Amino acid sequence: MAKQKTKFVCQECGYESAKWMGKCPGCQSWNTMVEEINILEKQKNRSYVTSSGTRQKPQPITAVQGEKEPRVSTTMAELDRVLGGGIVPGSLVLVGGDPGIGKSTLLLQLSAKLANANERVLYISGEESVKQTKLRADRLELASEQLYVLAETDIALIEGAIDEVQPSLVIIDSIQTVYQDEITSAPGSVAQVRECTAAFMRVAKTKGVAVFIVGHVTKQGSIAGPKLLEHMVDSVLYFEGERHHSYRILRAVKNRFGSTNEMGIFEMKQLGLEEVKNPSEIFLEERSQGAAGSVVVASMEGTRPVLVELQALISPMGFGNPRRMATGLDHNRVSLLMAVLEKRAGMLLQNQDAYLKVAGGVKLDEPAIDLAIALSIASSFRDQPTEPMDVAIGEVGLTGEIRRVSRIDQRVNEAAKLGFKRVIIPEKNKGGWTAPAGIEVIGVQTLEQAIEVVLGR
Repeated sequence: MAKQKTKFVCQECGYESAKWMGKCPGCQSWNTMVEEINILEKQKNRSYVTSSGTRQKPQPITAVQGEKEPRVSTTMAELDRVLGGGIVPGSLVLVGGDPGIGKSTLLLQLSAKLANANERVLYISGEESVKQTKLRADRLELASEQLYVLAETDIALIEGAIDEVQPSLVIIDSIQTVYQDEITSAPGSVAQVRECTAAFMRVAKTKGVAVFIVGHVTKQGSIAGPKLLEHMVDSVLYFEGERHHSYRILRAVKNRFGSTNEMGIFEMKQLGLEEVKNPSEIFLEERSQGAAGSVVVASMEGTRPVLVELQALISPMGFGNPRRMATGLDHNRVSLLMAVLEKRAGMLLQNQDAYLKVAGGVKLDEPAIDLAIALSIASSFRDQPTEPMDVAIGEVGLTGEIRRVSRIDQRVNEAAKLGFKRVIIPEKNKGGWTAPAGIEVIGVQTLEQAIEVVLGR
């Protein structure tokens, strides 16, 4: 008979303790320790094996034959871009996002597209019945003989269904609803999520089946459950965007088979999610002409240049300390650039409230957006509009110098493609490439010089 031992596990971070505590020592959360019964028994046949079913032996790395991972195209260019070129057989992918953002819609569309390409797909829902899944598929006009659906939450029955159907892709919606009988805690607990994810990992690695699992998120926006969940999977994708707006952004925060800098953009329409081929046009289509505080910047999202609008509103503070608010930008970076403007450009901003945002709901975090942030603040402070056909690119140093940035030719080409007439870049970036016809390239060395070019004296 297996021995039983009681333990207390934090439902936020997975911290384990032999006794109950009101406050978790791991994540400092209150009232998150839940009692669980740990069955101590030797588990057999739990080691990982190759997809061929044979156990591996240690070998020199020089003797390993390097092979390029085969990929299955999703026929969705934006999703392929985020995944690194397509789905890798035997991979385990975690998809997270706010409720109602479109995770289930995206994965059901992915399932139907692969099924229409003669790939057998098994869609397992623990939150909806088979009829509900069918209704959603009818609404999206999706149907295929190769798409199998199942409403189940028992991990043993799910593994049996995978053995029966022999799919090339399995969708689990969601991991928080799946449970193992051997574990006494409720579905969604740390122990259940950990063990069920480990079971799906074994299925993926031993059978060569790609598995996509949906993960719930907390109020803070992080994936619910232990951080171990994100460590176990091969890729972690976040689906972002306001549920009341039509645009959705898919990002990879972890990817063992590709870059984590790529971004996929979709638009929610009546028939589901549609890919946005040229996001720069979308982000700039509602831009106001002749408004102070508006500057366009060319930012790199992975290998793709994206033109977005930065907006700043500078107004005298009403009370107390001045406010500094930023949406889509790093708050500390905004404070730093305002300090540089005060010291190097002579602008008295210490008694001004500052509100900045990136139009379109995009989050930017690369250094090349510094110059555009500074120019938008200066434009709003002087109440002087910038030229609508200008693009600003460059990193700003603490001494006020404008430093070089990477991939300047791709950024300028994207600006020229959208009809912009002038681009302000670091002086050091002017050599070594040829600017496209129809756009003027102006190199600046200091922040003060850039303000003079854009706004005049």
